[in-house]
Amino acid sequence: MKLRRVAIDTYHENVAYLHRDCAVYRAEGFQALSKVEVKANGREILATLNVVDDTSIVGCDELGVSEDAFAQLEVPDGHPASVSQAEPPESIPALFRKINGERLGREDFRSIVQDIADRRYSKIELTAFVVASNRSELDREEVYFLTEAMIASGRRLDWREPLVVDKHCIGGIPGNRTSMLVVPIVAAYGLVFPKTSSRAITSPAGTADTMEVLANVELPFDRMTEIVRQHRGCLSWGGTADLSPADDVLISVERPLSIDSPGQMVASILSKKIAAGSTHLVLDIPIGPTAKVRSMPEAQKLRRLFEYVAQRLHLSLDVVITDGRQPVGRGVGPVLEARDVMQVLENDPDAPNDLRQKSLRLAGRLIECSPDVRGGDGFAIARDILDSGRALARMEAIIHAQGDKAFDWKHPSLGKLQLEVRAPRAGVVTGIDNLQVAQIARLAGAPKVRAAGVDLRCKLGDVVSEGDVLYRVHASYPADLEFARQATVRHSGYRIGSADEVPQVFVEF
Repeated sequence: MKLRRVAIDTYHENVAYLHRDCAVYRAEGFQALSKVEVKANGREILATLNVVDDTSIVGCDELGVSEDAFAQLEVPDGHPASVSQAEPPESIPALFRKINGERLGREDFRSIVQDIADRRYSKIELTAFVVASNRSELDREEVYFLTEAMIASGRRLDWREPLVVDKHCIGGIPGNRTSMLVVPIVAAYGLVFPKTSSRAITSPAGTADTMEVLANVELPFDRMTEIVRQHRGCLSWGGTADLSPADDVLISVERPLSIDSPGQMVASILSKKIAAGSTHLVLDIPIGPTAKVRSMPEAQKLRRLFEYVAQRLHLSLDVVITDGRQPVGRGVGPVLEARDVMQVLENDPDAPNDLRQKSLRLAGRLIECSPDVRGGDGFAIARDILDSGRALARMEAIIHAQGDKAFDWKHPSLGKLQLEVRAPRAGVVTGIDNLQVAQIARLAGAPKVRAAGVDLRCKLGDVVSEGDVLYRVHASYPADLEFARQATVRHSGYRIGSADEVPQVFVEF
């Protein structure tokens, strides 16, 4: 059959297309959503079959494949290809046992994760695994087995350094671009900090999306390692490194279902960090009314699980519990967040102080991983590196090495369409809903439209008069602005009250 590229993005799922009147489809007894094996030029992939009735999509003598699948086969349009029914994944019996609520062992998880990494699971089977693991919560030994299996499913980097540091936040806080400040500070101190970050899936911007405003983030693996060896750090997209590939597939199911169970979160984060060659990790767990973690007991329980698995895998872990009551910084969206980062690096008097302080404290904790630094001295060292301009110089060097995008942070190019959301009455800002602010920024177009997002003018505890601007929404397209406007009418994300209603939070910094 002739291979045909079908220009459909199926998001981490290989999909094949056959016409209903195709002789092969009729002869082989294929069914829609069954798993098939596609071979072309010595390469083979597994794909989920879709059946079409329109010859303009796939002809009777053609085998269509989705964008992801076509890229993996690495052959031109029209190349000869074959298709056959795929054998069921060997790990299916283990999957059924987990669906029944049974506890799985090390080999069970290795089998399941390898089949996931090899794309032998359909979206239905992936969903069954994610939901079953969430419903009958994985015990800590199972989380360790799952993490170990996810590490083994892909590449594992070795930097040939005794100390390789990393920092990660469990997410859920808009504008929290501390990584883009921590990396240049810590790299300027001299520690190796190869930061591979993700793109946004359900948030208004991931670290990779914001860094892409400043520099190229899709780096070939060899170029990434070269930059790290030369500058002691990088800020790149992790999709090119093949680190814990099963995690990327699982995330494609977890995020649409809004499932973020503790066990899967621990396995996802630690597998990526260990596969990236990290020896020391600072983990940020924000707590707040609209954060992923809502209370200190919940945060402490999650911390213990992280620490148990990290200790079993010989990763030095420092967990910090931080303030997650509101967004960090002012900007929510790639360009706005990049502006905030550069303001802090430039020591601009208008730089958001909460972003600066949190970044300094996280950088200080990482610097204290060095045997030459006494505990408690890291913050002052980090502050000196930032204040002296050494962090800015290191960031500029990393940006230049990755490919400078010539971003003008003093006059950022924002979406020309604006909407101002104002205080309905006088009082004090007593609540900011992280989830709603993030949703409004996404409806405005972020992160796909980099210039879109939300620019916060007021934070918790600020005194406002009736009609004061709480935040501005930036969009580039009328439809996006209208979607965002409707969301602000339903719920602005802000609560106005009296000073004694501002929620307190106990953090470890």
